[in-house]
Amino acid sequence: MKDELTISVNIAERPYRLTIRRDEEEIIRNAATEINSKLKFYSEHFAYNDRQDLLAMVTLEKTADALIAKKSGITNDAELASKLAGIDNLLLENLKKN
Repeated sequence: MKDELTISVNIAERPYRLTIRRDEEEIIRNAATEINSKLKFYSEHFAYNDRQDLLAMVTLEKTADALIAKKSGITNDAELASKLAGIDNLLLENLKKN
């Protein structure tokens, strides 16, 4: 498909080839950088037996962050559209009163 791109990212010093949408490239590369940064942090601050322990900790942290964001925020475009429509209706009602 034209809109797809094959890239290679390194995670934990291992290359991974991915086929992604072109508009996702920056996000994917930033995600790989963030994972590697967290791996480095955990390796410098905590005892571990092997790289699998570090990967498990990064996975746990990032998944918890995603679940917290999902629970506390807007989770999809339909929900956002609904909330914006509600705000729009409130503004229209206030304009009609004035």
